[in-house]
Amino acid sequence: ADEKALQMNPKTAVTEAKLKKLAVAMSTLPEGKSYYRKVQRLMRDRLKMIDEDRLDWALGELLAYASLLTEGHPVRISGQDVERGTFSHRHAVVKTEDSEEEVIPLNLLSENQEKLTIYNSLLSEYAVAGFDYGYAFAVPNGLTIWEAQFGDFNNGAQILFDQFLSAAEDKWRTMNGLTLLLPHGYEGMGSEHSSGRMERFLQLGSGDNFFVCNVTEPANYFHLLRRQVKLNFRKPLVVFTPKKLLRYPKAVSQFAEMARGGFQKVIDDPRISSLKKAKAVDTVVLCAGKVYYDLIERLDEQAANNMAFVRLEQLHPLPVNELNVLVKRYGMEANYIWVQEEPQNMGAWSFMLQHFTQVPLSVISRSISASPASGSSELHAQRQQAILDEVFSHAH
Repeated sequence: ADEKALQMNPKTAVTEAKLKKLAVAMSTLPEGKSYYRKVQRLMRDRLKMIDEDRLDWALGELLAYASLLTEGHPVRISGQDVERGTFSHRHAVVKTEDSEEEVIPLNLLSENQEKLTIYNSLLSEYAVAGFDYGYAFAVPNGLTIWEAQFGDFNNGAQILFDQFLSAAEDKWRTMNGLTLLLPHGYEGMGSEHSSGRMERFLQLGSGDNFFVCNVTEPANYFHLLRRQVKLNFRKPLVVFTPKKLLRYPKAVSQFAEMARGGFQKVIDDPRISSLKKAKAVDTVVLCAGKVYYDLIERLDEQAANNMAFVRLEQLHPLPVNELNVLVKRYGMEANYIWVQEEPQNMGAWSFMLQHFTQVPLSVISRSISASPASGSSELHAQRQQAILDEVFSHAH
């Protein structure tokens, strides 16, 4: 893909009428069967969200699959706990109470749709991700996903990422659209359940060899998953997916956001809605993923009208054009800070320092560490608080 093709945003929007129809269909269980009460409640809750136009992460994700299936694109998902989702958000497969019959609502949308195939796999990242890499070659018109149970466990397939995912196009001129979903985020769960090792994927990044994203809104995730199939070329996609945001009240979207526009690589601060407000900003905080919500939670207690909180939804290839627009808006004289939850030798900091050279950039993060995260929830909370305190020391 050339530079022009990479900058193109294919049409990923779907009409509100179609989205609502799909949302209701995939949240309605077939009649005449006996379902567990928890499953019935889950579907009732989804229908309520649809009615209130307040779509959570699961609905954004499942709507991406539903829309692709009805447009002729098969979807395959595999990994260690993908049918339910490690954090019980997906429930793509439900079982009947009396016979344990498997029901997949996404395969009951229309008569001439493509099929969702979704499998809980054995505990081998290398074998399963490797198989899915080959599968993605065989079905270029489909969305093929491998999901790690936690992003931390992707290192079981490190050989695949080093030898094939990152370099196969450069070495052998082969295109592959495999998507990796790596749950990532610092929530006090210890060093083996916090980090998808973003720094490793970013270090493997070169030119346009693959996409690395860390998305914060269900609608943007919807557009990203659809973009993966609607582009006229294939590149692997690595998504650092959330845990806390799956049920976080502020991480919701509306149908209208999926019915217009496309994937946003950078999301500017929605509070800074006018040129006058932009002129008042002297500190621009750049971040990616869940830490954004930790930061804006603090805004409920502390005004920071001199600060803008900007999200990089796509880290690689770095969205240079969008960042140039941002620098033009806030000015070269502003103080630009990269904020991350990860230790300074991990996360995206080294990548940003190397590639975002338009303005001087400083960092606020955890200290350099051999371990990705603390095993103590108390220490985790202290370190997270220290990051927030340092960021908001710039507020006035």
